[in-house]
Amino acid sequence: RMSARARATSQGSLEEPDDEVVPYSDDETDDELQSEDDLDRSEDQLPEPETIPAPAAGELEDGSGVKVSCQQCWGKLLLKGNAIKTYKYNAFTFLPLNLFEQFKRVANLYFLCLLILQIIPQISTLPWYTTLVPLVLVLGITAIKDLVDDLARHRMDKEINNRRCDVLLNGRFEKTRWMNLQVGDVVRLKKNDFIPADILLLSSSNPNSLCYVETAELDGETNLKFKMGLKVTDERLQEENQLARFNALIVCEEPNNRLDKFVGTMIWDAQSYPLDLDNMLLRGCKIRNTDECHGLVIFAGNDTKIMRNGGKTRFKRTLIDKLMNYMVYTIFVLLVLLCAGLAIGHTYWYESIGSKAWYLYDGLNYSSSYRGFLSFWGYIIILNTMVPISLYVSVEVIRLGQSKFINWDLQMYYADKDTPAKARTTTLNEQLGQIEYIFSDKTGTLTQNIMAFKKCTIRGRTYGETNHQPYHFLVSCIRSKKDPQVLEFFKLLSLCHTVMLLPCVDNLNLVYQAASPDEGALVTAARNFGFVFLSRTQDTITIMELDHEETYEVLALLDFNSDRKRMSIILRFPDGRIRLYCKGADTVIYQRLDANSKNKETTQEALDIFANETLRTLCLCYKDISQAEYDAWSQKHQAASVSMGNREEALDVLYEEIEKNLLLIGATAIEDKLQDGVPETIAKLAKADIKIWVLTGDKKETAENIGFSCQLLTDDMKIHYGEDVNVQLRNRQTQRRNDPQGRNKKLKEPFFTEPGKNALVITGGWLNEILYEKKKKRRRLRLKKLRKRHTNSSSATDSSQPVDDWEKEKRQEDFVDMACECSAVICCRVTPKQKANVVSLVKRCKKAVTLSIGDGANDVNMIKTADIGVGISGQEGMQAVMSSDYAFAQFRYLERLLLVHGRWSYIRMCKFLRYFFYKNFAFTLVHFWFSFFNGFSSQTAYEDWFITLYNVCYSSLPVLLVGLLDQDVNDKLSLRFPKLYLPGQQGSLFNYKNFFISLFHGIFTSLMIFFIPYGAFLQTMGQDGEAPSDYQSFAVVAASSLIITVNLQISLNTSYWTFVNCFAVLGSIAIYFGVMFDIHSAGIHVIFPTTFTFTGPEEQEEVREANVPAWRTLPSLRLRLLALARLRRPHRVRTQHTPATACPARAQREHTRGSSGREHLKPAPDTHYPVISELPTATGQ
Repeated sequence: RMSARARATSQGSLEEPDDEVVPYSDDETDDELQSEDDLDRSEDQLPEPETIPAPAAGELEDGSGVKVSCQQCWGKLLLKGNAIKTYKYNAFTFLPLNLFEQFKRVANLYFLCLLILQIIPQISTLPWYTTLVPLVLVLGITAIKDLVDDLARHRMDKEINNRRCDVLLNGRFEKTRWMNLQVGDVVRLKKNDFIPADILLLSSSNPNSLCYVETAELDGETNLKFKMGLKVTDERLQEENQLARFNALIVCEEPNNRLDKFVGTMIWDAQSYPLDLDNMLLRGCKIRNTDECHGLVIFAGNDTKIMRNGGKTRFKRTLIDKLMNYMVYTIFVLLVLLCAGLAIGHTYWYESIGSKAWYLYDGLNYSSSYRGFLSFWGYIIILNTMVPISLYVSVEVIRLGQSKFINWDLQMYYADKDTPAKARTTTLNEQLGQIEYIFSDKTGTLTQNIMAFKKCTIRGRTYGETNHQPYHFLVSCIRSKKDPQVLEFFKLLSLCHTVMLLPCVDNLNLVYQAASPDEGALVTAARNFGFVFLSRTQDTITIMELDHEETYEVLALLDFNSDRKRMSIILRFPDGRIRLYCKGADTVIYQRLDANSKNKETTQEALDIFANETLRTLCLCYKDISQAEYDAWSQKHQAASVSMGNREEALDVLYEEIEKNLLLIGATAIEDKLQDGVPETIAKLAKADIKIWVLTGDKKETAENIGFSCQLLTDDMKIHYGEDVNVQLRNRQTQRRNDPQGRNKKLKEPFFTEPGKNALVITGGWLNEILYEKKKKRRRLRLKKLRKRHTNSSSATDSSQPVDDWEKEKRQEDFVDMACECSAVICCRVTPKQKANVVSLVKRCKKAVTLSIGDGANDVNMIKTADIGVGISGQEGMQAVMSSDYAFAQFRYLERLLLVHGRWSYIRMCKFLRYFFYKNFAFTLVHFWFSFFNGFSSQTAYEDWFITLYNVCYSSLPVLLVGLLDQDVNDKLSLRFPKLYLPGQQGSLFNYKNFFISLFHGIFTSLMIFFIPYGAFLQTMGQDGEAPSDYQSFAVVAASSLIITVNLQISLNTSYWTFVNCFAVLGSIAIYFGVMFDIHSAGIHVIFPTTFTFTGPEEQEEVREANVPAWRTLPSLRLRLLALARLRRPHRVRTQHTPATACPARAQREHTRGSSGREHLKPAPDTHYPVISELPTATGQ
């Protein structure tokens, strides 16, 4: 064992990191780290802050005489109001701001540009409403949703800003609105009041200024937490007149978003008092079990911690989202190329034919190249439906429905806690079907996090169940009081903790409020063995020792944190003795034991046994301190407590000084059982080729045994540890350095050449050693020094050192490659920051879809870093759930979330997108084929209203229902055969190959839609001598063929039929025919003659539309039905009127032409014209 605390470093020394030591805590926010420009300056050159004297009474304008100063900006007075504003719009800014935000989306901006183009007469080929209707629909739906959300924010802001509280004004408390509070105000809060700002607790009605708060709105936790005011303010600031005379200076940190940290100092009557988070009441909390309390406003309004945490969450996008955007870009490129080709075609056509046909002269003397330019923009408008505006709206509707299905799944409902599954986002559902790596916490995620005291070892003797001394021997020993070490063991458990006793009617049913389940289990165990924790104040702790009550004076409390991994308390006994009690992880305790401490070996053997049984362990020890030693240490502790610069580091040094030469008493073992169904879930996910990594802060032995318990590790696996990994990575690094082409080629040799399964178990210390992970400042300085050493030194480079960032990055990639060759990976003794770094490393190196799952605040960083974060609503509060994308109560529900909902969502979305692209290609490319027969003049193949309603009414509902309801197999088969999950991981159902298949399928369909009706109408003559080949008939026949074809195609693509699917397909066809009959009727032409100009006999259209499928499949039957239709139609003789004009052809047919040479073929109001024997074209036929 190392005698001093060691941290894993990458200094190139031969010392290896201790597997049991948790590396430094690296959870700083980025704004706490110095910029690169400051890295060259040493810390000792930074100026020391000057001492600020306490202000005289009445020095400040506010009545309290309190000045609040920000430490990092010395002397800066913060007097900000407390009003908050979370809404985005008001009555004047809603429309412009919302439209601005929506048009920042490329798709919306694209269609706005198309609308503008359609307004320009020279290039307009479609009425403006064909683009305006869908665009307004999309913008309107989004704007309504944004408006509803913002109105809710308005109401909430108004309600919060107008809440009232008591504020000390002019020597007395008066009611005032929250929005009028300012920094430095003294406020009075009562039971069940919400806290209006970040407030320093001065005093309360409870003894010792104890105040209970509920932090549900802050971090989601419903259990009560306690806060304490300073002893000096508790004694001197209870009455109103005392508070009115309160005159102090508060020096504190700048406003920040750290909910777990506050550093400040109160200077009052020439004395300095340290302030920390335990003295603060944060905005968003609620006063509980406290009749009244007083506080001082430190941060107000948007400077409060809860508001600082209200920033934008990192936006996560799915792989399909990214791929879909690239495909839309591809479609746009194809659109531009098609339009350019058609514009060139029109240029040559007009040069060779159009300019020479006297009857096509439009009176505009445009050149052929300019007409081609105008034709390009005309085709941009016509073919714009290749880029579907309704695609994004449809995708959001499908995702919303899929999220609701997750919320409604009763098989993911946990009845014991009345907790349903919850999809907290609607944008990631299909990504659940593509997961390749799962990163899981252990405690509370794989285990229940319900702690039970199972075993202990005292003086080398183990007590507990099976193969140990039974507990009744321990009870007998306690009653007899023969063994002082046993009494000391349970006395330590009842005194060394931060547990609070909740108010209760009597002392028979004590209710403990613990910061962690471990601590609650230990205090409860001490109570069960006769050492009952009764109460605590700021200075005392009272316990019942068997049959008598004792009160101990608390001299100092040395807090637990993830860096120290221990906590200590210094007490003065009733007889005057001073003793330090300490409990913590065995790794840190053994480094601080006295050389003469007994039972170290036997206790270590017991700890190893406990770890093998997957029990959580803590070592207990004590130390007697002389009065002189304590007085000297106390003075230094007081000075460090009020230091504003590096307070935590200074306190750590003092804690190290006092926590040494400890005497070991024994160790505890707490059981945390696996959740139900964890082994089966892990085995099922492994069969789906999903790799599971466990990231935990527990001991290596405990984590390894949990791995075996949940079947993540099996007996046939070869387990590799940090030492083996480091050796292999160094060998690979040396091989790359010795190869002249090492920087230019990638080494692809596997790390494990022997057959069989491999597993990796690595500690946080080895992770730092292998990956060179340090705090940003240390890492940059180190690499800078290494580069200088590598450049200036002529000696050979140490193979353990990275010479630059490239080499460090390659070593990280090698580690990920090695880990991915393993069937299981367990990282133990890792910090929250390291968890996030591991997830980020796999994402960056493997380009894989990752999922993180955890239940505690230490998992939040990991959850936010992964592509998908899942929170377990367990025993450690709700921080993980509030930061997650999906939440449920048990780990086993992850199997159903991925293998059922994730897989279904992926398949549905892929099928939806493939069909959506297909139907739009089939619809749009008919215009392309038609252009070869109209001189490339931007003439549309369909009627205008059909173009407007195609994606909105005629073809939208069936594909939406497929995206919502389709199943290839049911949920039971999805769980029974996990290999069905593989296509999602491979991305085989939607990629560029599928996209081009949909493209060519759409091209083929458009060819059939156009050329079969064209061939049917070509040179057709009825028995009455009249040809049916007019433009109106062709447009309707082509449109009818398209609607029937695409709806039959979605019917073929549907795997799971329901009544609504059938209704949607038949209903879409029925809606089309109903609308088509209406807009082609004489009645609507009479009402809107300028809009609905295509009028004709309904009987003729009805017969032709009814025979569209026959035309496409049975040509002979088509001809017979056409003949039958002609026989049934009443004979009508048309007379030709020849108006007085020099151009007979123009009298027969009215040409309304744009400058592009496009013909709008419309019947003249008073002119009958002869039927042309084929489709009307601009070629003079």
